[in-house]
Amino acid sequence: MTMIRMTRMGRKKKPFYRIVVTDSRKRRDGGWIESIGYYNPISKEKVISIDEERLNYWLSVGAQMSPAVKRISKR
Repeated sequence: MTMIRMTRMGRKKKPFYRIVVTDSRKRRDGGWIESIGYYNPISKEKVISIDEERLNYWLSVGAQMSPAVKRISKR
């Protein structure tokens, strides 16, 4: 199954997440199909950027969003 989830980037105690499309059997930081956005929880204003067009495309072809991505994208 194809999943839309977050992969962790950044350094120790300074996380930064990319929102990616990947196969659900891969590890969290394993290879991914496409990067469609990012999320920075550490900045003063929590920065969230998602390419809505690509998100809608992947949802239309059957990809499932992880609970964390659902929560931050407010869908």
